[in-house]
Amino acid sequence: MIIILAIILVIGVGIFLFLNTERFGKHPSGDRLARMENSPNYREGSFQNLKDTPMLTEGVSYIKVLSDFLFSASPEEPSEIPTVKTDLMNLQRDEDVLVWMGHSSYFMQVDGIKILVDPVFGGNASPISFTTKAFEGTDIYSVEDIPEIDYLFLSHDHWDHMDYRTLKKLNPKTKKVITGLGNGAHLEHWGYDSEKILEGDWYESFELEDDFRVDILPARHFSGRGLKGGQTLWASFILKTSQSTIYIGGDSGYDDHFKVIGEKYGPIDLAILENGQYDQNWKYIHMLPGEQMKAAKDLNASTVFPVHSGKFTLANHAWNEPLETISVDAEKSEIRLITPKIGELVDLKDKGQKFEKWWNF
Repeated sequence: MIIILAIILVIGVGIFLFLNTERFGKHPSGDRLARMENSPNYREGSFQNLKDTPMLTEGVSYIKVLSDFLFSASPEEPSEIPTVKTDLMNLQRDEDVLVWMGHSSYFMQVDGIKILVDPVFGGNASPISFTTKAFEGTDIYSVEDIPEIDYLFLSHDHWDHMDYRTLKKLNPKTKKVITGLGNGAHLEHWGYDSEKILEGDWYESFELEDDFRVDILPARHFSGRGLKGGQTLWASFILKTSQSTIYIGGDSGYDDHFKVIGEKYGPIDLAILENGQYDQNWKYIHMLPGEQMKAAKDLNASTVFPVHSGKFTLANHAWNEPLETISVDAEKSEIRLITPKIGELVDLKDKGQKFEKWWNF
């Protein structure tokens, strides 16, 4: 009995020490926590969605999810994904471009403003380095390939969107970070100066410079890097420049917030929407196939760029199913779909640019 208790104690201490390593970030405290507690979206000790949002679909248990994960046939990973690598260091200032880096990481230059979203360049999307690894050949960008960034957007603090190794290295290259309430605690723990960080609640806006405004908006999702969730706010964003309106969707299940955003901020020139890592077992927190183009219509968007696929396996569907499905859906819609390879240059001024169905190789 003493030996068993000793083993349990050692395991418990190990877990405690692991959860307190730098990678997990830090929970908000002090003035930051006080500001969060004054938010209408913070109740009963955590942030809440606008509508009741169960983590799992009705009738689904965590035992079923675990059983599906352990005993269902795992989706086959691609042996190779075709990519190209755009040189981001030598772009001309008058080029309006987008470059996808796989999953939900991408670079944009709009009106000369350099933007980076949810960068994960560490080769995996997990606190444990040998799990949730990037598909072979997809992790082609590193911090060294990234120019100085005017605005770094972080949609929420999940591991596949907020990689502490990437963010620590990006710190010297980053002028400002824009994110939801509470996330600054992680960033300051990783060395970011508080003056760099703009944290906002849903429907809070920032006038960043001449003709560039950002609104922080709702998403239907959740947050958390450890055992306690909801301690930071998940978000989507509207970027309004003199030339265009861009929606950064982050992670979100489908709901009527898309229509509200479209009515308030539309028409939207480019909507960047999650498309992948879905499952009927958690249908409220990620969009299912078919809901992306419905959301785009609600947003009054003319062009859709689907992300959240192509680099990691986080759900039990084929790696290329999301892109195949949305490309079929787009053929029935008047909304333009752009589907670049990882690293391929998207010219945002060229509405006629064509893209291969590279996922069908």
